[in-house]
Amino acid sequence: MTIETTDHEDTFAAGLLQADTLSELFLLRAERSADEVGLIDERGRAVTFAQLREHTARMAAALTARGIGKGSRVAWQLPTQLNAVVVCLALSRLGAIQAPIIAQYRQRELDASIADSQATFLLVPGVWRGVDHVEMGRAVPTAPEVIVIDDAFAESAPALPEPPRPGGDGTEVAWVFFTSGSSGTPKGVLHSDRTLLVSARAMVIRGRAGEDADEVVAMPFPIAHIGGPLQLMSVLMHGRKIVLFEAFALPGSLDALRTHAVTMFGGGPAFYQALLAEQRRRPGEILLPALRKLTGGGAPCPPNLFAEVRDELSAKLMHSYGMTECPMVCVSSPSDTDEQLTNTEGRPVPGLEVRIWADDAIAPAGVPGEVQVRGAQTCLGYANEEHNATAFTADGWFHTGDRAHMRADGYVEVTGRIKDLIIRKGEKIAPQELEQLLAAHPAVAEVAVVGLPDRERGERVCAVIVPRDDAAPPALPDLTDHLLRAEVMRQKLPEQLEIVAELPRRGLSKVDKVRLREQYTR
Repeated sequence: MTIETTDHEDTFAAGLLQADTLSELFLLRAERSADEVGLIDERGRAVTFAQLREHTARMAAALTARGIGKGSRVAWQLPTQLNAVVVCLALSRLGAIQAPIIAQYRQRELDASIADSQATFLLVPGVWRGVDHVEMGRAVPTAPEVIVIDDAFAESAPALPEPPRPGGDGTEVAWVFFTSGSSGTPKGVLHSDRTLLVSARAMVIRGRAGEDADEVVAMPFPIAHIGGPLQLMSVLMHGRKIVLFEAFALPGSLDALRTHAVTMFGGGPAFYQALLAEQRRRPGEILLPALRKLTGGGAPCPPNLFAEVRDELSAKLMHSYGMTECPMVCVSSPSDTDEQLTNTEGRPVPGLEVRIWADDAIAPAGVPGEVQVRGAQTCLGYANEEHNATAFTADGWFHTGDRAHMRADGYVEVTGRIKDLIIRKGEKIAPQELEQLLAAHPAVAEVAVVGLPDRERGERVCAVIVPRDDAAPPALPDLTDHLLRAEVMRQKLPEQLEIVAELPRRGLSKVDKVRLREQYTR
């Protein structure tokens, strides 16, 4: 099915800037809102759109002097700082193919990312948070040229004259992003400016980011994640402020959230949980008085979080669904009902074809199957072309690998990964079902359920729990009783419980279940 926009969405969309390329969109915003603040970092440094244009022109000149130009393959491993935004815009202006790499990646992931993207340049912050990124870059087997990007890098460069308008229609490959695949090795995904701009526009229209004149958006996650450029594009479309967090952590980042009156906080379930945990440490205090919306994706969201965010943070949780290959599949809207926001990932975004495929046919409403997508938001394929044959159908539908059903009201409820099933004595068990139920237990802060090898059962069910109170973790009988009260059949009950301080993650917020299986297999 393909979703069209509503009249209200059309009215809102009419006020957004639109362009074929990121560089063109940026120049349009710089002309329209020259003296307005567009970026603020957590230390309070503010940059207007006119100043950002000047910084970008100098960065483009400095990068040109190092041999970077149209078609250059440039990887950058930069934290979420002002410099990273300037580099991103400058590379777009030069027509380079840029490959953002999450700053937290280490040598193994970095080597794989550079090899997959075929980058010949690597831009790094020098030493950041105790890690020497120059040394790491020089150890990459394919030997890219390593360039340190710091505050002084482009200071003395003369501003590169602006072209009248950037050329191109935005359809050529301009980006390589990396999935945090279950194998642990990053896999390069190819995108154009157009695929990202269409995704960002759909996200803004459906989620109505920037609809309020006082909207201030926070970016607490790595800017090198695909959500970083999307968030930047959305701000350029609607012209509101964005606050960058170099390394978001609570309570340290709380002052910046309050000082800049953040109204919209992006991220995923791990970020929602962090805000809730901090609020619970401050009973009787309003943690973030200006906060109105929590948005994000990247991982399944337990249904209980909607009510907790509403009741404890006085904000609306609008969780959405996407992936590196198709950044926006479904987006929640402020006009959705509480039930829809609690139990679904929203509706498919305008212009994207979405189908639920089961038994070689489109599944009727309510019948689960694989989510498959086709449309302008979908990636151009993988850097390693060998992956494309199994990723796409002959007529261009992308296999997401996610299991879901389309409800009668057109909203999508994702129930897990097609391959993420536990088979216990022949019984198929969906971990996400148990995770959502266990997340509602009062002693549970976070939970992951995995299948572990078992000689008698084939696999046994293991629940890995982060307790709300370290001094009072739940016991296994507490959890099984909770599931039995929810009328779960006994074959699904966890047989092993592990208590941890935090869950291992990969990418933005996905729990690393491969590591959990390795850790607890015995």
